Amino acid sequence: MSKQIKIQATARKAHGSGEARRVRRTGQIPAALTLLSRGTETLQVNEHDFMMAMRGQEGEQVVVVLEVEGRPFNALLREVQRDVISSRPIHVDFGELDMTKKMRAAVRIKLVGEPEGVRTEGGVLTQMLHEIVIECLPGDFVESVAVDVSTLKLGGSIMVGDLRLGEAVNLVTHGGIAVAAVVAPATEEVAATDEAAAKTEAGAAEADAKAGAPAAGAAAGAAAAPGAAAAPAKK
Repeated sequence: MSKQIKIQATARKAHGSGEARRVRRTGQIPAALTLLSRGTETLQVNEHDFMMAMRGQEGEQVVVVLEVEGRPFNALLREVQRDVISSRPIHVDFGELDMTKKMRAAVRIKLVGEPEGVRTEGGVLTQMLHEIVIECLPGDFVESVAVDVSTLKLGGSIMVGDLRLGEAVNLVTHGGIAVAAVVAPATEEVAATDEAAAKTEAGAAEADAKAGAPAAGAAAGAAAAPGAAAAPAKK
């Protein structure tokens, strides 16, 4: 697991869109913690402190210690909703974790190296899939998966099933989905179509993972590019 991230939060008693706007004007971000008991705590976190805690993180779905007025919770940061114009965070969703039970979450795929097909054959590296959904114990969670593409030749591809995640991590995303390929320049448009198809195929599994965060001790789910697209603020 990556270094432990601690986030401070305080309880938020009032609700409604007006209250959420007031909270944001004070430099706070409205937040919610879904408990293992299925209840929900309405919170707020300091925007500056939150941004500093998340600085350098490779994905927005990360395992954190959420301290709510002195009470620590092991939690998955499931989603960060952002303003469509400024990209500032406007709502944060957490899901409480049972550290002894497996969770699901989306992790980023990082391509490493320059493919042989690009260096020597004039090909173009195209990444069709940018996230996968994994299942593991919270202590084994990784923010990203590094994929070495240096030996990939022109016409070659890497599938989800080719990824090596280690014995402690199970793959949820279908193994037949393409992650990356080296294509001839003239076929880039076709590769872009394949990328859209891959996102469609992977979307259902990622959405299920995101929705299932605290259920039966399984953790959270996935979002296709979590936090990248703005959504209406929760209240």
